[in-house]
Amino acid sequence: MSEVYDRLDQYEGRSELTRNRYDVEVMKLVLDELCEEAGVTVRLHTQVTSADVVDGRLSSIQTHSKSGFESWEGRVFIDCTGDGDLGALAGNGFEMGHPETGEVQPMSLMAIVTGLSSPEIDRYVVESGGVCSDSPKDVLFEAIEYGGHSASYQSPSLFRIHPDVYGLMANHQYSVHCDDAEGISRATREARAEIHKIIRALKQQGGAFAQLRLVATAEQIGVREGRRLHGLYRLTVDDLIRGARFEDAIARATFCVDVHSTNPKLGKGYGSSGGKAQPYDIPLRALVAQDLDGLLMAGRCISGDFWAHASYRVTGNAVAMGEASGAFAGYCVANQCTPHTVCSDSEQLSDYFGQVDS
Repeated sequence: MSEVYDRLDQYEGRSELTRNRYDVEVMKLVLDELCEEAGVTVRLHTQVTSADVVDGRLSSIQTHSKSGFESWEGRVFIDCTGDGDLGALAGNGFEMGHPETGEVQPMSLMAIVTGLSSPEIDRYVVESGGVCSDSPKDVLFEAIEYGGHSASYQSPSLFRIHPDVYGLMANHQYSVHCDDAEGISRATREARAEIHKIIRALKQQGGAFAQLRLVATAEQIGVREGRRLHGLYRLTVDDLIRGARFEDAIARATFCVDVHSTNPKLGKGYGSSGGKAQPYDIPLRALVAQDLDGLLMAGRCISGDFWAHASYRVTGNAVAMGEASGAFAGYCVANQCTPHTVCSDSEQLSDYFGQVDS
């Protein structure tokens, strides 16, 4: 993450006031450059369609793209789809949604806006050292309502990226599952339409919003919750509450339990569902698929319960998990072993972490 930050700073790609907010176009360039420099071959516009498991180990995957159907062999694969697509196709078990209702957290479509004048706009903007306050969100929600639209999200947020560029997160799309293409398509269209309604509702009020313009909406709607693949360890809300420590820790997470309302009839905001998280470790075993060997995962599809997922799902944690799964995959390939064999041998697991630490 520090490398990403350093490169963003070279290109003036981070907010001067709140350093964890970044220019999305600069971030795209930074990630492209870092991958190229590391010798990573990137294939875009390609989707995994099936997987082959031989003797309990994932041996190859199939994809489809403009190049047609292709097959890819490997010793270790990493599911970074967010939704656990590869794990599901390979037959690894998973959970999705609230354990009692099956309801999933809503999706949101981010937007980039400009034309907002400072300091008039300051009272609407979330700015407090990276810690979100509800006060600006409440004021913004009231402004949208005053303009004639009741937002689907109770806590809409403006994030300052540059003095004249802001991020806007102001909508919820409820009851949409990650494996429902029709539902995601509908949610994307509805979210895009609502963002335009919000822009119109704010702009017609004049004042701080008189010159407000929508620059772009995200290329893909933000999915908060997909499949949670079964791993060798399952993070739980109890781990978060007690601030769990693990010998095979690959990251220490500090984000709160952030559950966005799964049912708009019961509220359109977010909360912790009573779970107060202490800084906690994410163990390597939560990144190792349980039901087949040769599969790792990173990001929000790792192994955990509904409430733990609501904390570890965010981008900062995903970066650390991606680095950890990549390093572990490299170790397995270099030593001609598999993730399961390493995790089942305490001496070899200790050797791995010794190499990583050095």
